[in-house]
Amino acid sequence: MNTLILRVIALFENIPLSLIAFIARFSVAAVFWKSGQTKVEGLAIDLIDGTFQLGWPRLADSAIPLFQSEYNLPLLSPEIAAHMAAFAEHVFPLLILVGFATRFSALALLGMTLTIQLFVYPDAYPTHGTWAAVLLYLMATGPGRLSIDHLIARRYQG
Repeated sequence: MNTLILRVIALFENIPLSLIAFIARFSVAAVFWKSGQTKVEGLAIDLIDGTFQLGWPRLADSAIPLFQSEYNLPLLSPEIAAHMAAFAEHVFPLLILVGFATRFSALALLGMTLTIQLFVYPDAYPTHGTWAAVLLYLMATGPGRLSIDHLIARRYQG
């Protein structure tokens, strides 16, 4: 019985960390990208349902009212917050997805996650905790081998 357990543990320990990092990057990028897509019009890309509309993105008419009523963040006007969120939820997920500036992008999205947790949806801690765990993993380990960051590191580390 001990041998069987040890073999199973050994199998788990051989899961490539780069595979885990890639799945983490794809998953967390998808969460924030889909949220960002609700805030813009003119650009729609969803690989899952096949939506594909290239155009010049602009803030959706519903974005600012959402920040005025439901989100109601302190310190930022709804107009500024809506633009910042729409920008962040598109740029940082793309960077994470391709593995470029991954740790910085994960930090930015972690800051956004903490803001959402503290000021917008404090009861959603199980969801935000999951996002935070994935983002912290990427900050601690980096994006893995399937990334631009890895190629850059290899070039400069010899």
